[in-house]
Amino acid sequence: MKLKSVFDASEIKSEFESAGINPNFMIPIWKYVIQNPDCVWDEIPSLPTAAYTLLHSKFKTLTSSLHSLFHSSDGTTSKLLIKLQNGAFVEAVIMRYDTRLGLCGGKPRPGGVRSTLCISSQVGCKMGCTFCATGSMGFKSNLTSGEIVEQLVHASRLADIRNIVFMGMGEPLNNYNAVVEAVRAMLKQPFQLSPKRITISTVGVVHAINKLHNDLPGVSLAVSLHAPVQEIRCQIMPAARAFPLQKLMDSLEAFQKSSNQKIFIEYIMLDGVNDQEENAHQLGKLLKTFEVVINLIPFNPIGSTSQFNTSTKQSVSTFQKILRETYKIRTTVRKEMGQDISGACGQLVVNQPDNKRAPGTVEPLRDIEDLLL
Repeated sequence: MKLKSVFDASEIKSEFESAGINPNFMIPIWKYVIQNPDCVWDEIPSLPTAAYTLLHSKFKTLTSSLHSLFHSSDGTTSKLLIKLQNGAFVEAVIMRYDTRLGLCGGKPRPGGVRSTLCISSQVGCKMGCTFCATGSMGFKSNLTSGEIVEQLVHASRLADIRNIVFMGMGEPLNNYNAVVEAVRAMLKQPFQLSPKRITISTVGVVHAINKLHNDLPGVSLAVSLHAPVQEIRCQIMPAARAFPLQKLMDSLEAFQKSSNQKIFIEYIMLDGVNDQEENAHQLGKLLKTFEVVINLIPFNPIGSTSQFNTSTKQSVSTFQKILRETYKIRTTVRKEMGQDISGACGQLVVNQPDNKRAPGTVEPLRDIEDLLL
């Protein structure tokens, strides 16, 4: 029988309640496992006898393992290749930002280094975005809530994680229940992350956006818009056919009205496709009634066969200037991190390591998005 992750909150809660065990014992169990990654169940102190029996028979401390770890040369980025219980692989990426850089009100910024973890929600993705390598994998499987939380457990041993962004492999809102359950676990002890420090990204799964605020109040929403009109969206994002732009905008309006939160708009810059001045004006008009932050993303070609080219710096600058000055929309250009460990936006595609390779070495991996908040 396949054992379940102890970080699968609904499973352990259900099993404990059925056995007459207080489900609140889940919290000290999680805390102990995080602090003692190689522990066995009998080492955890002060649990009811029935809890030890149940844990041995149905749960594992971790169902995934950290297979490989890569660090960028500048120390800002760490990439974790995580092996799941079924043999599949996903990646999580730790990005470190120094909040003291630059000025605030003419004075040095307070704070220090903060770490953001980019998490995967699926193995592969069924959205098929033509500029993203993950889409070329097709959809393999959903992650369980425990497998999602375990990415945070592995990363927490390397850095003090302050922010979570669901921008790794997969469409989070296509694995809605597991993502919601995982986020709820992250809000509890011992993780105790703030909902405002968790961002869920989506290509625009309208029916899920419509219920997200009620299920996860305070959690931020990022939308991979990537085009200001439906025709271009369908050209580069096949899933857009199922989520027409007007219906998406209606759902975002409802989300903003109920949540009173800014929405993050992700916009990849593709040379000659969606980066013209006309497109900037179309985007500005589309979003002028919303409270948004637009994040322009330099495109990173996917190997030598990519059908797209990267927009010029001048095109990106002009695009940003139009949105800022004409439409008064806060617009940033994404900072690329971890490029020397294949850490560029939209290029994640995990291949199972070749068994002929030396232990501990893997095929070079392409990587994910890292929203700069």
